[in-house]
Order: sequence, then structure tokens, then C-alpha cells
Amino acid sequence: MIARYFDAHCHVQFEQYDKDRESVIEAMREHGIAGIVVGCDLESSRKAVELAERHDHLFASVGLHPNHAALERFDLSAYRALAGSAKVVAIGECGLDYYRTTGAALDDAKKEQERLFREHVALAAELGLPLIIHARPSKGTMDAYHDVIAILKEAKAQHPRLSGDIHFFVGGVPEAEAFLALGFTVSFTAVVTFAREYDESIRAVPLSSILSETDAPYVAPQSRRGARNDSLAIPEVVAKIATIRGEDPETVRAILLANARRVFSVPDTEAAEALAEAGISC
Repeated sequence: MIARYFDAHCHVQFEQYDKDRESVIEAMREHGIAGIVVGCDLESSRKAVELAERHDHLFASVGLHPNHAALERFDLSAYRALAGSAKVVAIGECGLDYYRTTGAALDDAKKEQERLFREHVALAAELGLPLIIHARPSKGTMDAYHDVIAILKEAKAQHPRLSGDIHFFVGGVPEAEAFLALGFTVSFTAVVTFAREYDESIRAVPLSSILSETDAPYVAPQSRRGARNDSLAIPEVVAKIATIRGEDPETVRAILLANARRVFSVPDTEAAEALAEAGISC
């Protein structure tokens, strides 16, 4: 498949796709959409790897979501083993989520989530893989972003090559600039097709530091509001980013695809196929 788009974050292994998963994945292929199937716990991480190993246009990320920190022990050896697959290109989804917790419960959650996040960071550094980071602040604040930035600064001092993507970025320009200074990209979802709160960040961030994603099955684009989302929404996300930035859609498409390939060390299938057609091995 010659990829034209890349969905940096989807969950096609989730139960929402149990009735039509293979047809959705085949539609991605037909539309030239490659993507990363992201795990949120051990079971969904295993399923992500299984799907990626069966489909050449899918890749996987393995990790334990911060909201699952109280539900599942982080089995380091199991995640390390999963990450041994050639189709695993990142560690995560991991990070900090303060959105639904308040008071003393939030203080306890912060401690556990920080411990868990640091374990993911250490694993990513050990394996030389990028991170896929989930950060969701408390309402009306940027607290989770600021805590993630502090942890990454500390980690980068020990592991200068540590990198990755800030999934579903909803922060402001200062937060984006802090992540970029650490060598991370930020990704935007189909929320940008109907909400204008993120336009300033989309314009301010260099195009070379932006990724496109769906977080499917969640947050369908304007054209399908209220429906289950899937990776076929990626062209709409990319087109909207181009519109917001006032840039050529084809240029934006090509650069966002190249960004994903660079961040996750995903092979350039278009170049590989062209070489193969010419009888040149690589």
C-alpha cells in the first residue's frame, strides 16, 4: 500500500469495531491511510500488536493508560515482551490525567500516575522507542501538561534522545512550545473540524512538529458528529489543519505524513514500493 495519510492514534482493536473491524481496516488500505493502533492496557496492547502484525499498513503502541493505573498493575516484563515485535513503534498511551478527579483523591491519583508514567518513560528510553503521551488537565487549568513537561525535562537530562508525541493536544501555545523544545510533536484530532479553541496553537506550531490523529472510535469529525469515528476521518483532519494555517492542502498532507514516519521510524512504503517496481532492493 502506498500511504498518503497517517493516523498517529487510533483504537481499532476496541469493541466498537467488533462487527466490522476487518472492513474498516481494509477501507484504510483502499484510501491510503496507515496508522498506529494504540494500547491502553495489557489486553488492548496485545490486540494492537496482533492487528499490526496481520496488516502491513498498521503499527502498534503498547502501554497502560493513566486512568487504568488503579485497575491494573504495570507488568513491565509483559509490555517489554510485546514491544519486541517489529511492528511496535512506540510506548504508550501513557501519561497523566487529572480531568475527572478532585481534592484528596486527585493528590493520590497524581502520585500513582506519576509513578506509572515514569515507568513508561524508562521503558521507552531502554528500548529506544518514542512515547505516545496522554495528558488531560483539570478543568480550567494546564496542570497535567505542566507536570508532564517537568517529568520529561528530568528524563531528557538522562536520556537526551527521548522523544514522542503529545496525543490529542488541547493545550495553549506556551505548552506546545515547551513540548517542542523537548523534541516532541503535538497531534490534533477531528475536534479541530468543529471547535475553534485550538486554531492559535495550530498556527503557532511549525508544520514539521504536527501530527494528525483520530483517537477513533472517539470524536468524529464535523461531517459525522455523534457517530463512531474511524481512521477514514484523517483526510478531513488534515484538510482542516491546512485551512486553519492557510497553507496548500497537498503540502500539509505530505509533511504530516513525513512527520509521522520520522517520529515513529515507520518505513517509507511509497519509496520502497517505487524501488521494488524498479527492481531495486532496499
